[in-house]
Amino acid sequence: MNKPFFIAALLVSMVIIANLSFKSPGNDRYVQLYHSRINEFSQSEIDLINFIGNENIHTENGKLAIKNKIAQCRLKLKGIDLWLRYLDPVTYHKINGPLPVEWETEVFEKFEPPYKREGAGLSLAELYLDEKNIEKDSLFFLVRSSLQNTKIYLEDSIAVNLNKHDHFYLANRLFLLNLAAIYTTGFECPEPRNIIPELESMLGSVKQIYTAYDESFPAWPIKKEYLQLYSEAILFVKGQSKDPNEFDHYSFIKNYVNPLFGLNQKMIRDYGVISNNFNDFSLEDKAVSIFDKSLYKGQNAKGVYIAVDEEATLAEISAIGKLLFYDPLLSGNNKRSCVSCHKPTEYFTDTSIATTLQFDGQQSLPRNAPSLINVVYNHLLMLDGKHISLMEQAKTVVGNPLEMSGGNERDILKKVLSCDEYKKAFKRFVKLTPNSKKINIDHIVSAVIFYYSSFSNYYSPFDNVMNENKNINKDSEKGFNIFMSKAQCATCHFVPQFNGVRPPYISTEFEVLGVPADTVYSKISPDSGRTLINPAVQTMNAFRTGTIRNAEHTKPYMHNGVFNTLEEVISFYDAGGGVGKGLKISNQTLSADSLKLSNLEKEQLTAFLRSLNENIKFEAAPVALPVSKDKKLNTRKIGGEY
Repeated sequence: MNKPFFIAALLVSMVIIANLSFKSPGNDRYVQLYHSRINEFSQSEIDLINFIGNENIHTENGKLAIKNKIAQCRLKLKGIDLWLRYLDPVTYHKINGPLPVEWETEVFEKFEPPYKREGAGLSLAELYLDEKNIEKDSLFFLVRSSLQNTKIYLEDSIAVNLNKHDHFYLANRLFLLNLAAIYTTGFECPEPRNIIPELESMLGSVKQIYTAYDESFPAWPIKKEYLQLYSEAILFVKGQSKDPNEFDHYSFIKNYVNPLFGLNQKMIRDYGVISNNFNDFSLEDKAVSIFDKSLYKGQNAKGVYIAVDEEATLAEISAIGKLLFYDPLLSGNNKRSCVSCHKPTEYFTDTSIATTLQFDGQQSLPRNAPSLINVVYNHLLMLDGKHISLMEQAKTVVGNPLEMSGGNERDILKKVLSCDEYKKAFKRFVKLTPNSKKINIDHIVSAVIFYYSSFSNYYSPFDNVMNENKNINKDSEKGFNIFMSKAQCATCHFVPQFNGVRPPYISTEFEVLGVPADTVYSKISPDSGRTLINPAVQTMNAFRTGTIRNAEHTKPYMHNGVFNTLEEVISFYDAGGGVGKGLKISNQTLSADSLKLSNLEKEQLTAFLRSLNENIKFEAAPVALPVSKDKKLNTRKIGGEY
């Protein structure tokens, strides 16, 4: 680094730290700890910038020295992570962003379209050191961006949140969710050997935050039961191997993190905690476990009947929805129904074919029919994230000439209301929707959605372990630990739904896996995925990360149904995806390195996946469909003809 540039960088750093220190922390212990720790982290960033200036980044020793310095800086970051992630997650991506460019938004894309968000900070700086032809200026940019964004957390608009107790329990909730979902998986820690040391350091630092909080907010104290269990969690982690592949993720979550979450939820309710942070938009305060199906919802399963709570009425809506689900009246030729692609006894998908038939009954659709079970836990729908609501998605499918070809909504409505049973029911239901005083297509699809969404409320053996303290077989337990560590599955499939929605469960992630067009890997699948909806280099061939719940029963796998067994899927990931198999894909987000899983580890991983099979009570098909005044429609068959 040339001397003038070094002096300029040092002067900028001194100005920034001076500005950070200028804020008066006051006498409050909790607020004082917040300010002092952010200043300490800022100083460590300045030290890192100066250290980089004195090192040769083109030698292995120089790179290693910088990585070790970054690791020291990251420990300071972990001491404030509880605050930073919650108070301003957008800024956090400039301090410790997981990707150079992201398109997912921090709030529902129901309200805000995706936008390009450039990340920076410590993780990316560490990853950059492993690239070819690196430049010191680029490395400086990543760290300096982190330093510049750190000062934002001392602005009054953010720091004012510390004056009330509410933010603490909500920030702590997010911290606990991240303990279960990302902190032990390497999601944003590039060096595996640092994962557990960072975890241990973070737990100790948060305990000090707890002490400071209790001193400052004695009217809303942390319950002794919580503090005792948290201390036990620290001892548990200290007794674990520092190798993340040997860490007992299963026991950590089951015996410590999940019970702590339940206790924190109780304090949120007992203390009447109020949120004004979009981080809490999806989360349910009444959920007593991370694996409670009420923890969060991504979709409105009731549609236009959202205000209806009376159980008998909801049962009626569901019953009509079931009839419509099996009724080919919703199709253009009265021969095709929802069941044609989403067979209830096959977990609401079609396991008999890679991709289901088009409306013409001859050609196949380009994508596999996804299971409708647990669809309510997605913020974006379809594999490319095209739709933001179940109602929008359902109406599009009904009118799609390649799927149901239902024609215009007026014709569908006319056919449905030609059946007295439907007409009488919807005359009752429309009274429940004051904003829609006339029966319309929304009433019809809302009933269908409410019916199939009810099958998302069931639990798996693994859920029962976490929720009811039951036991599970050793292979499944070991498989979960492999899932969370060596296999790297948990860096994309997040607890508890094991899909691409991670804490605080307000956004949806897409990944580029390099899925092949065939099992001999002759070429990548021609489906360009997310880029059809949000054109960008990063979104080419990207698909929404779906849940792996009920995976054993929802073959074939991947967007094009190219794999027929779980073993094939695991082997694909183990090999490093499409790139690992020799395909040329410049933007693959899945690591191209082999996971080097043994045959035993693959078997144990499969055992864990089977523990996510939900104990669903499927129903028999209707014995008859409503009679229509149009006699030509009464020849239609239950479930359609193809």
